[in-house]
Amino acid sequence: MEVLAHRVFWSSLLLVCFLSFRHKLKGILEIIKSPRILGWLVLSSLFIAGNWLCFIWGVTNDRILETSLGYYINPLISVFFGYCFLGERLTRYQMLAVFIAAAAVSMQMFLLGKLPWVAFVLALCFGFYGLIRKRINVDATTGLAVETLLLMPPAVFYFLWLMENDWHAFRVSDPDTSFLLALAGFVTTIPLVLFNMAAQKLSLTVLGIMQYLAPSISFLVGVTIYNEPLGVVQMVTFALIWLALAIFTLDGLFRHIS
Repeated sequence: MEVLAHRVFWSSLLLVCFLSFRHKLKGILEIIKSPRILGWLVLSSLFIAGNWLCFIWGVTNDRILETSLGYYINPLISVFFGYCFLGERLTRYQMLAVFIAAAAVSMQMFLLGKLPWVAFVLALCFGFYGLIRKRINVDATTGLAVETLLLMPPAVFYFLWLMENDWHAFRVSDPDTSFLLALAGFVTTIPLVLFNMAAQKLSLTVLGIMQYLAPSISFLVGVTIYNEPLGVVQMVTFALIWLALAIFTLDGLFRHIS
């Protein structure tokens, strides 16, 4: 919880400074003046906070591979949500990809007797977050700034509660930990800014493929650095998810070319 609170606190400061530098702070005021958009952003802030919290919990509890699985599933969840809530039509190859992914997770549940809930919470929270953000016309950086500002009061109250009970980890006597907690804001905000810059120069197909880099790196980190167990069932699950993503990506690539 403290890591999440610092992620919110430092991201808010960094995003406000960035928007101020770009002379776009008035975008925040325009959102505040629109109750409908502000209401949607309140809901999206809860979903992104849930996503961040689940990811932080998963990483700190030796579930890196499961967090990786969640972000692999996420594009397929987004496609499924588009079909269910936005009336978007699925090609037969996209339907096949979603079916293979569902079969992979079902197989893991059946053989291991447990649901990979961390992966599901990550994918569903981010899927609903993307669905909400797609329905409102808000700049990505400005929207995230408003979301983190909405989460700022609970974060500040949590800090005060930690300090009152002397449980806070952000201390002058521990500069290494304090620096890493403050860095949470940078590793949240800087990738988003770079992504927005890349989105203006690259095709959506290239962007879509490159977004598989993050879960791939997490997968390699979990296996090679932290030696998380990777049994036969998990390996088959990942293989089927990769197959589904390959079908999904190739379908989008061929349709883009044609």
